[in-house]
Amino acid sequence: MRDAETAAASPLDPAEVTRLDAHWRAANYLSVGQIYLMANPLLEEPLRPEHIKPRLLGHWGTSPGLNLVHTHLNRVIAARDLAALCVWGPGHGGPAVLANSWLDGTYSQTYPDVSRDRAGMERFFRQFSFPGGVPSHVAPETPGSIHEGGELGYSLAHAYGAAFDNPDLFVPCVIGDGEAETGPLAASWHTTKFLDPVHDGAVLPILHLNGYKIANPTVLARIPQDELDALLRGYGHEPLYVSGDDPMAVHQDLAAALDTSLDRIAAIQRRARDEGVTERPRWPMIVLRTPKGWTGPSDVDGLPVEGTWRAHQVPLSGVRDNADHLRQLETWLRSYRPAELFDATGAPRPDVLACVPEGTRRLGASPHANGGLLLRDLPVPPLERHAVLVDKPGSAVHEPTRVLGGLLEAVMEATAERRDFRVVGPDETASNRLQDVYEATGKAWQAEILGTDEHLSRDGRVMEVLSEHLCQGWLEGYLLTGRHGLFSSYEAFAHIVDSMVNQHIKWLKTSRQLPWRQPIASLNYLLTSHVWRQDHNGFSHQDPGFVDHILNKSPEVVRVYLPPDANTLLSVADHALRSRDYVNVIVAGKQPSFDWLTLEQARAHCARGVGVWDWAGTEDGSGDPDVVLACAGDVPTQETLAAADLLRRQLPELAVRVVNVVDMARLLPSGDHPHGMPDSEYDALFTHDRPVIFAYHGYPWLIHRLTYRRTGHHQLHVRGYKEEGTTTTPFDMVVRNDLDRYRLVMDVIDRVPGLAVRAVALRQEMADARTRHHAWIREHGTDLPEVADWSWTG
Repeated sequence: MRDAETAAASPLDPAEVTRLDAHWRAANYLSVGQIYLMANPLLEEPLRPEHIKPRLLGHWGTSPGLNLVHTHLNRVIAARDLAALCVWGPGHGGPAVLANSWLDGTYSQTYPDVSRDRAGMERFFRQFSFPGGVPSHVAPETPGSIHEGGELGYSLAHAYGAAFDNPDLFVPCVIGDGEAETGPLAASWHTTKFLDPVHDGAVLPILHLNGYKIANPTVLARIPQDELDALLRGYGHEPLYVSGDDPMAVHQDLAAALDTSLDRIAAIQRRARDEGVTERPRWPMIVLRTPKGWTGPSDVDGLPVEGTWRAHQVPLSGVRDNADHLRQLETWLRSYRPAELFDATGAPRPDVLACVPEGTRRLGASPHANGGLLLRDLPVPPLERHAVLVDKPGSAVHEPTRVLGGLLEAVMEATAERRDFRVVGPDETASNRLQDVYEATGKAWQAEILGTDEHLSRDGRVMEVLSEHLCQGWLEGYLLTGRHGLFSSYEAFAHIVDSMVNQHIKWLKTSRQLPWRQPIASLNYLLTSHVWRQDHNGFSHQDPGFVDHILNKSPEVVRVYLPPDANTLLSVADHALRSRDYVNVIVAGKQPSFDWLTLEQARAHCARGVGVWDWAGTEDGSGDPDVVLACAGDVPTQETLAAADLLRRQLPELAVRVVNVVDMARLLPSGDHPHGMPDSEYDALFTHDRPVIFAYHGYPWLIHRLTYRRTGHHQLHVRGYKEEGTTTTPFDMVVRNDLDRYRLVMDVIDRVPGLAVRAVALRQEMADARTRHHAWIREHGTDLPEVADWSWTG
């Protein structure tokens, strides 16, 4: 069936249709060859079992549709001289994207040993899903890619992220109809309300309805077209429809749809940029219906395959052992008439390449897909302009994230013309005390603006939407195309993007091993509104486990920082914003907290990652202390110092060492993480055999896991969050989880040899203080004055 709107015009002359079809057939041939063949790539002899790979892996079903889109994108990119980047949502259709990269020459330029001839084609086929070869999905190894696509749902968010602040970039995005069933993809359609036609590029969603997932029909392919049309128009698009199984007709329809879409995009941008039109446009999109596994076997072993779920992966699975399957495969491959497509040397014939753009206009060579080529250093201002003054430890209080907000405002101001820095977050920028950024830029918004709204701006670079998935996808696309950013989130809900950050970490790990992939700006998380200060939200908002998740991942990529005060937060943020190819997780509070270190001290402490705070302890340097009080995180640091203060006054003869940890990876052995400490350095800090009472921000078993091989691990006792929480006072949260100063003092008494007998009265006093606390908060609703009014007096 040909849609009336898109079929009205036939923009291609017969010769052009023939050339496009040749390119499409060549890409399909190369896709099938990658799945099946490891020899005889040009079928110069009859196909034999030994030409077939012993393990058949890959996805055929989506590949012909991806090849069709790639072929037609080549035409419009070349004809209109477009700078383009394509995001391939069905990334498991890796054979198609690889095939087109080999055809346009970018694969051989990237990997010279895979030449564009017979020998290179054989190597190209053999390496696919083969030990020592390349993955079956679109991956970092694939030229022109920024999107792996193995985990579905993120393509459209990545595409929009790439388009932000890239006004001359055209970003087509192929969305599989299975992928379209995911929550992240459903949220991504709303980005039309954030895309600025003046400062941003254009995204062209291409919803590919081939009807099936692995074993089931897809929702959007089975609903009536008028219902689908209403859905897509409701999202703010003007859809164009292309459907059919006659290649020549579909070539004409898709060419017309692309031309119409690009004409509409040009008109939208012209009205916004030249005529000052501010009304939110309806952006075009294409709905492409073609059979799953199109041009493949129509049936196998008496069962239908083409146009069904059976075409999803490997339609002919018994080729080595089943003579009928082998004959079907040869017939299938020869149906593309490879002799017409490749010359005697195996190189693509000129007609096959007639539609391919040149140089960096090729999708496989787009510099936007290798964002490090375009990346500029971020102009972070001197920290002295934003640091807080600290005359002595604990003499003043500040809201650390508010102090950071001033630094971020300066970065926003410094990048106002460059437009290569954005802050994303789920409706929490001001809640997280970063509202100073609004002095430099507004919040991106293209929908209706009312008089009661604040800080909404059509060209804003703060992005707020109540979907962590969308924030993550936008920022990933932005970073991967050569820009910088920060993701601010409530700590408990960073878990929503656990799976997304997994994929990004895997991408970075692999990219680091590819010399042609240039480093990109790090993905920076600021986790605040954290577990210890959810005074009004309560138990549902209390979860510090994102750092556990991150520290499970590739050590060369992940970093976790717990700055204890405002100046250490500035120092950590400065490092993170300047860094490359990392995922940096920074956990910092937004509530008023004590300032412990000057900027100079903070820089030195952060550079070490862990260190002794001599001013907080009572050891005289004559030997190992009696006990080590260790801490990581702002609230644990305060409780540790309060405990040290109690011990100084109540047990002045006790030698106490206070150790603060900023960089959590420092606790790992040096062989397990680049930031890890050798045993000698760890033992110098924590001793071989003295008790260590560790107050930690998160789940206590993480500290045990990081240190289990250390000599003194048997003396390590960790206090942290143990899933006890509610809407309560700040100090009651630490008491409920046994992280409070009184419990820490009791731990010292219990674990320092001989102290239990000598300090029995003090221990009882500490237990009584906890009892008084429980009674006090239930009567007064506030913390004990001795806690609320405490300050460091050491």
